[in-house]
Amino acid sequence: MDAKRMFDVVCAAAGLLFLLPFFFVVIILLKCDSKGSIFYKQIRVGLNQKNFQLIKFRTMYTNSDRGGLLTIGDHDSRITRFGCWLRKYKVDELPQLINILKGEMSFVGPRPEVLKYVMLYDAFQKKVLTVKPGITDWASIQYIDENQLLANADDPENFYINTIIPSKITQNLKYIEHHNLWVDLKIISYTLKRIICR
Repeated sequence: MDAKRMFDVVCAAAGLLFLLPFFFVVIILLKCDSKGSIFYKQIRVGLNQKNFQLIKFRTMYTNSDRGGLLTIGDHDSRITRFGCWLRKYKVDELPQLINILKGEMSFVGPRPEVLKYVMLYDAFQKKVLTVKPGITDWASIQYIDENQLLANADDPENFYINTIIPSKITQNLKYIEHHNLWVDLKIISYTLKRIICR
């Protein structure tokens, strides 16, 4: 087991144990806020183009994803009242600690994308699939307000495909070329600072 994987396993396990009481509170508030399951599971493309189920706390009304994969703006009508808060502070992402323990993700790495958009990658861009996807990365920090950027775009889908995705992949490829545990710790630290200061 390399240092990155050891860090992931130890911190994910400790995080789940520490956050367990908080998770119970979130679950209660989720059930009180709207009907539906506690978790939202979505197929994403991971390491070596292998699909896996990414786990999040549900933030949208049931079956809302049928209306499109992109979330437009901070107050998309498909998002529940409590879901807005979960998304703002990235609390909905915390169940991905389970994905980390299962070996499907890492704390730091390119955010996993849905197959629809991965199918648009060229051969060079697919290099981002040669490492484990992560909960956060440099691109996640830059695009922490991605939903609002999409809301301001004339054509959100086109803007996501032709502007945001290439920009994210460029940063992800730089991370792959120059990363180590110290870089990962910096990314985690910067991510927490951006979330806290929102």
